[in-house]
Amino acid sequence: MIEVFIGSLVWILLTGLLGLFISAIFSNKLELERKYFLIPYVLIMSVFLYFFFSLNNISFLNLIIENWIYGIVVGVIVGGFLVKTVRNQPKSQTNTGSKLIGQLLWFGVIYGIIDSLVLNVVPVVIIWKSFEMVGFTSLWWGTVIALVTSFAASIFATLLYHIGYQEFRNKSMAFVLIGNSLITIAYLISLNPLGAILSHTIMHIAAVYQGPETTLQLPPHLE
Repeated sequence: MIEVFIGSLVWILLTGLLGLFISAIFSNKLELERKYFLIPYVLIMSVFLYFFFSLNNISFLNLIIENWIYGIVVGVIVGGFLVKTVRNQPKSQTNTGSKLIGQLLWFGVIYGIIDSLVLNVVPVVIIWKSFEMVGFTSLWWGTVIALVTSFAASIFATLLYHIGYQEFRNKSMAFVLIGNSLITIAYLISLNPLGAILSHTIMHIAAVYQGPETTLQLPPHLE
């Protein structure tokens, strides 16, 4: 049992520290523009996600299929609420035509999906799997503890990743944690990753339309 929980802790730490490394080096240190920053971010995190699911013998397809209707419904509802929070932020210039489509795909869809998998899905999956392996999820109190611990793990990974950005070392971090909390809750309520993936991606797409340079959800913002 101890080995199972230690293994989960290692994965959570690795997730958060990898996010911290990427944001601190490629954004804060090298000061890459958003469109260039996403290249190493997407590549490194894609490799990480591949090994995470492979080494833990977790079928991502099975996760998506189970309760998929609930995932879609909750994801859209939470995503709609997050769109309102995005629209409350200052609006900046947006592109049109092919450039807008490119930003929607790169900043909206791809960025949003990778973010959701790393910050909202992986922490929940690894904690839930560990509790399931020791039989705790068959007990009501074990399920409650698993849900609370999963939520805390997601917040921890989110905090480490965003603290690597210079722009979030202030009160803006509170808004980030609140937003990602809602996205993780969407997963926990629906018991399907689509709850987090859809809501996070919808939020990113809304941020592109509102203006990448003024929306909090699309770091980095270089002065």
